[in-house]
Amino acid sequence: VRIPFEFFLSQNYPNPFNPETNIDYVIPEETFVNISLYDISGKKIRELVNEKKQPGYYTVKLKGDELSSGIYFYRLLTTSEYIAVKKLTFIK
Repeated sequence: VRIPFEFFLSQNYPNPFNPETNIDYVIPEETFVNISLYDISGKKIRELVNEKKQPGYYTVKLKGDELSSGIYFYRLLTTSEYIAVKKLTFIK
């Protein structure tokens, strides 16, 4: 597996989802990573990742067992000043 050369946050799959979905992301350098889930009003629902990561390819599973049906956003934020936001849909 080769070392990635740029940050990337993919669209979750499947989308819409029930009961769980996968979120893939790529980190090209050692950095602190935070991935948080927000509701449609911008309120933080939960943190999915909040730790220092080495360069590589990662997948985080999001389980929707405590979510209401609707549209949510997830945001990848790093100390390397990379920010990306994607939209997901949860259907019960």
